[in-house]
Amino acid sequence: MTNRIKQIVGAKLFHHFIVAVILLAGVVAGLETSPAMIGRHGSLLLGLDKFILGVFIVEALLKIAAHGRQPWRYFADGWNVFDFLIIVVCLLPVGGPFAAVLRLARALRLLRLVSALPKLQLLVGALLKSLSAMGYVSLLLALLFYIYAVAGIQFFGKTDPTHFGSFGSAFLTLFRLVTLDNWADIFNLQLAHVPAIKVAIYFVTFIVFGTMIILNLFIGIIMNSMAEAHAEQASQTAEKNAVGSDAIARLEQVSQNLAELQSALAGLRHQLETDRRPAVPETKPSCPSNPPSHPTSPPASLASARGC
Repeated sequence: MTNRIKQIVGAKLFHHFIVAVILLAGVVAGLETSPAMIGRHGSLLLGLDKFILGVFIVEALLKIAAHGRQPWRYFADGWNVFDFLIIVVCLLPVGGPFAAVLRLARALRLLRLVSALPKLQLLVGALLKSLSAMGYVSLLLALLFYIYAVAGIQFFGKTDPTHFGSFGSAFLTLFRLVTLDNWADIFNLQLAHVPAIKVAIYFVTFIVFGTMIILNLFIGIIMNSMAEAHAEQASQTAEKNAVGSDAIARLEQVSQNLAELQSALAGLRHQLETDRRPAVPETKPSCPSNPPSHPTSPPASLASARGC
């Protein structure tokens, strides 16, 4: 029974069906944001929502049952835990304080595409792996923001308090500069009150360091993590192939040994049957017990005489 369930869960048709249901869940979550759609087709949307939730519950039960007598192994996979938590949240009461959480969970069901598609799992894994390295780059970017915020307040705080009047406004202005969102407007505004050389050095150096170097470091870290994730996946695939080849070689060796054993057993059986076969007694010609009484009777043949 467990093997049958494993075949069902691992089938491509089952996988495609789950992906289709996840996409349907995303469509339903989008339609439920429209009051007009709820007013017209509220019962249909509610029925689809129950159907989607039922499919997710059956999928989780099948995956748990696929582990046989070790159902806790289902929770060893982080993606299974994520799917299970979404199901639990969706089972919360509709009304009361859980209404907003339930609406959010319905939208989060679309994230199950990540757990359903291996390529998306690879991307998310690469992003999570790059968080540790991103922390140091973020610290460097924060130091750069702090230094340029202090310098901006000193240079432009009196002439442009809207953009550089405080640390908060200066940080927001620098964030706007690092995203290159109409930075020329802020640049031209400072030229009216501050020497052009000072404004140019401030803005150009910050954009170069902030945008062209540090933000590109984030991209480089993500690309490096992606390369490592692909390498790990390739190594895992190679290990699985090696294990499979080793298993095939062992099976072939076992098959050869069994064939040799069968041949030896057949020879031994034939020898035993030969040993148990009874010996055939030799037949000797019968000799006449009494000599012929009549003198004219023919003499015994030469073979009979030799046998006697």
